[in-house]
Formats: sequence, structure tokens, C-alpha cells
Amino acid sequence: MSNTLEEWLMEDETPSISFQSEDIEFEVPNPGLLSEWIKSVIEQEGCNLQHACYIFCSDEYLLQLNKEYLNHNTYTDIITFPYTEPPLIEGDMFISVDRVKDNARQYGVPFEQELHRVIIHGIFHLCGYSDKSAEEKTRMRQKEEEALKLLPE
Repeated sequence: MSNTLEEWLMEDETPSISFQSEDIEFEVPNPGLLSEWIKSVIEQEGCNLQHACYIFCSDEYLLQLNKEYLNHNTYTDIITFPYTEPPLIEGDMFISVDRVKDNARQYGVPFEQELHRVIIHGIFHLCGYSDKSAEEKTRMRQKEEEALKLLPE
């Protein structure tokens, strides 16, 4: 008995997190552990994961995206493209590894800690949090810090 197209599509919608790189060679450390952590944060927010894709890239690559899609001519550590509204979580998050390295040096923290902060920052955007105002930035930072405490070592 064959499935209908709709049934086949429903079966293929298992929640997932993927890690890729675009114009650089980069592999995220401990992808399985990070995926479980990200899923647990999403659940705590009362959201439902469909698919979250992280694409690691260079400063220049992300700058081009920032110019093209957001009309911003500035470097940034992450750009999040949501494809659904919360509580459904589906989107692409482009992360500049160059920016994460610079941020880690600037803040005096290990690269992996800053990487984890940026990774979860993108998820909070997909969960509906903004960071445009000073108050929103403070709230976002609190959420990041709370989430970082949940990451197993």
C-alpha cells in the first residue's frame, strides 16, 4: 500500500537541527550534545521544533547577506531567517565564525562559550524574542545566560 504525498510529507517532518558551512571549513564541536541542548531550550520556551539550520560562514559572506536582505552595511555575528511564527520553530541562522572569534577575544571568554551564546541567540529570535531596544537586549542576554547554564559540560 503506497502513501499519499501528504502522508509522505508528514512522515518526513521529523524535528531536526543541522549544522553546515558555506564559504569556510568549519565543524561545530559536539553536534549531538548541542542539538539536544537546543531542543531542550526550545521546549522550555513552549515552542515546537520543525527544523533549525545553522550555516557557519565568514564575515564577508554574512556582510553580503546583511546588505542584501536587511540593507545593513555592518558586520554582525548572526542573521536569523525565520520561516514560521512561534510556537513553530523553523529557520536558517547564518553565523560568522570570524565575528564569534572576535567577540570571544573582546569579552575575554573561550571561543566555544561565545559560539554557544550566538547559537542560542538565534533560537531565541526564532522563539519570538527581539533585541532592538535596550530592554529587549537585556532580556535576550538574560535568556542566553539561563540557557548557557543548561548546557552539559
